[in-house]
Formats: sequence, structure tokens, C-alpha cells
Amino acid sequence: MKELSIIITLQIVAAHTEYIDSQIKGHFSQSSHTNNWAVLVCASRYWFNYRHIANTLAVYRSVKQLGIPDSQIMLFLADDMACNGRNADIGAVYNHKNKLIDLYGNDVEVDFRGEEVTVENLVRLLTGRQDKDTPRSRRLGTNSKSNVLFYLTGHGGENFLKFQDDEEISAKELSDAFEQMKQKERFNELLFIIDTCQGESMIRSTYTEGFVGFASSKVGEDSLSHHVDHDLGVYMVDRFTYHLLEFLEKVKPDSEELLSTMKRVCPPSLCISTPVNKFDLLKPRRQKSAKVVDFFGSERSAIFTELEKNNTSAVFTELNENQPFEIKTRRIASLADTIKEIKSITKKTENAYLYEKRYFVVILTIFALISALI
Repeated sequence: MKELSIIITLQIVAAHTEYIDSQIKGHFSQSSHTNNWAVLVCASRYWFNYRHIANTLAVYRSVKQLGIPDSQIMLFLADDMACNGRNADIGAVYNHKNKLIDLYGNDVEVDFRGEEVTVENLVRLLTGRQDKDTPRSRRLGTNSKSNVLFYLTGHGGENFLKFQDDEEISAKELSDAFEQMKQKERFNELLFIIDTCQGESMIRSTYTEGFVGFASSKVGEDSLSHHVDHDLGVYMVDRFTYHLLEFLEKVKPDSEELLSTMKRVCPPSLCISTPVNKFDLLKPRRQKSAKVVDFFGSERSAIFTELEKNNTSAVFTELNENQPFEIKTRRIASLADTIKEIKSITKKTENAYLYEKRYFVVILTIFALISALI
């Protein structure tokens, strides 16, 4: 009887330990970011590159639908296709010949346009090395808790992408810019998507922790367009971006869709090229747990605060996980104290998992020993 009691108790201990371990892994595999930003760049000018503008505007539309506000999107357009004299649909840009969705519309905020779209301006934006008089609306206001989506499209070759048919950005310049961003605590994780010929060459040399990359083609392959509009006389969108957008249309702001599923959005049979991805610089758990909306969306759990009229104190709200609207509040003297309190609760949450595990293991082990002595 004693032996049976010990066996049962130890099985309970093992089962509960396994459960606590799964809770800890689940907690620490979640993204630790608190805000999202997007940098969307079309580096091509001239009418025949209409599709590159459409690529970028379509991604812009998708990230806005998923919750990233214009104030946290940096949009680079090297040309103005909407007002081009060859555009029969004046004031509009489409990425499909059915022309159901005007990507330009009345709600587009272009931050850098025309001749402002340069390698220098992009690198300065990413690394935070802009002139001191640069307005806030043209700055990337990220920090160590920011997840950044960086989308880049245009004409490229092995280890470079052209800007305006006038200059190039190299793979080394980009990888060094990403490293500078990390060292200056300008992102938590960065998702880089590039749609260009030989796109793999632009992500393979990156060495920065927290980076994940997608490219539309392998080295030695072209990245091809999807379909043509015979009235406009131009291709409407590139293949990789077309299928990426189809995928994003099915993603909701609260989606649990894993980022790893994007590896399959454009198989070679549809892309007529071989898309490549790079996940090895993400933490091992994040390689499996990162979600699409961790980069494309901006839905975050909230800590509600209510400032008094004099803005000198705040009511801090601590959310209960099981009953999120049954809240408790307490007075905090200043904003600095509020931040300190948030950090304290974060630490207590992490310690709670470890404490719960130790507590139950000790109690059940004691019970097993008492049972053995009876």
C-alpha cells in the first residue's frame, strides 16, 4: 500500500511539473514587444515600374487593416503613379486588373516621395541618424520593445537593389544598418521582406539577433510579375507580393496564424521562382511561436491608466488574466512610479510561474515521504 501511494504521488508530481513547464514555455515564447512599426519602400520610378508602386501600396493597405496606424508607418514611393499622365485611371492605383480596390484613394500618407527616396534617407531613417530638425512624422520612433516590418521592392541583382535607376543599396549596407539598429536598441524583432530578382542575396548576409527575412527568389533567379492590364499597358503586381497579399487578406488582428506559415504562401509553381526565408536569427522558441500579427498588426494587451486633470498622478490598473474587467486600482505619485510599477508586475508575473512550480513539487514530495512512513 505504501509503495502504491508513493507511485501515485510521484506521478502527480511529474504531471503537475510537466504542466507548469508548459505554462512557463508558453509565457516566455510570446513576443515581448509593446509596439509595431512598418517601413515600406518602393525604390523604382518610371511608368513601366507601376507594379512596384502597387506592391508597396497594397502592403500599406494590409498593415493598416491589421492595426498599424499611419503615425507608425514610414512610406517611401519613388514615383507618383496616381497622377502620371499615362494613367487612364487618374488619381488611382490598382494591383489587380479588375480594379475593385483603389490602393491610393483618399487615405494615403506618403512620407518620402520622388527624389526623397534615396539610399541615404532610408539608412538614416533606420539607424536614427537624421538631421535634428527632421519632423517627428518622418522619424522611425522605435525602441527596444518595437517589432518592425520592413518591406522593400524594386529592381535588383546579386547583393544589391537599385534606387531610382540612379544608385544602389548593397546587402552589406543593409545588414550593417540592421546591426546598428539592434545596438542602438531600435527594435525587438525585425521582419524584412524583399521582392526583387535574386532576393536571397539581400538577406543571407544578415547577422543580427532578432532578424527574420523573406525573399521572393533565390540567387540566380528572377522575381516575376503576375498579370498585365492591357488598357494601362503595364504589369499590375509582382507574383510573390500578390500571393502574400492573398494570404494577409485572410489574417485578422487577433489571428493566431504563425509567421512560419508564410513560408508556403508562394510555392515555386505559383511564383515561377523559389522564395527563401531566414529564421535562424530568431530565438529558438520564437522561430516556432512568432505570429503574423506580431509584425503586421498592432493589437496589444492594454494596461489602462486614467490621468487626473493636473497630470501629476495616475490610477494604475492591474488586469486579472481570468477576469480582465474585474480590476483593482491604486494611486501612484508620478509617471516614473507608474513605469516602475509596470516593471515590478512584469517581474512578479515571471517569478509566479517558477514559484508555483517549486511550491507544488515541495508539497507533493513531502506528502510522498509522509505516506512512505505510515
